[in-house]
Amino acid sequence: MAQVTAEDGEQPLFALETGRLSEDEFNRKLGDALGRSIGSMRETYFANLHPNEPMIDCMRELRGRGLRMALLTNNVREWEPHWRAKLPDVDEIFDVIVDSGFVGMRKPDARIYELTVERLGDGIRAEECVFVDDFEVNCRAAEELGMKAVQYRDAEQAVAELRTAVEGS
Repeated sequence: MAQVTAEDGEQPLFALETGRLSEDEFNRKLGDALGRSIGSMRETYFANLHPNEPMIDCMRELRGRGLRMALLTNNVREWEPHWRAKLPDVDEIFDVIVDSGFVGMRKPDARIYELTVERLGDGIRAEECVFVDDFEVNCRAAEELGMKAVQYRDAEQAVAELRTAVEGS
């Protein structure tokens, strides 16, 4: 990836996750840099991706309490049908889904958080939101906009901190 970044002036994963680079182009660029075909990163990724049931249950519970829910994801446009198949009730839980591959920006860019809050509607402000992510940089960006943030380390910790944050809202 470093070689492709040096050649293109942009991290290829970031370009992939914002729809500026297709999955096929990404795989070709990395393969060219390595001097061999790399196949598809998608197969390895999805073979090791499993639903996080405790977090899904928590999201479902919060939705049931009447909270507006948004899913903000850095993702690959071509992967949408695959991750949705792993999470069939995602549309029942979340009012809004903001996918970097379709909106042309990615976390931790402040604009994608602002877009998510805007799409939640009902005059919701960032200060009323709780954001959960496994990357500290993404949590810091959310906090800079006024959101409460929970950095996911494991399901038990994240669910407990999320419930505390929501109760304090």
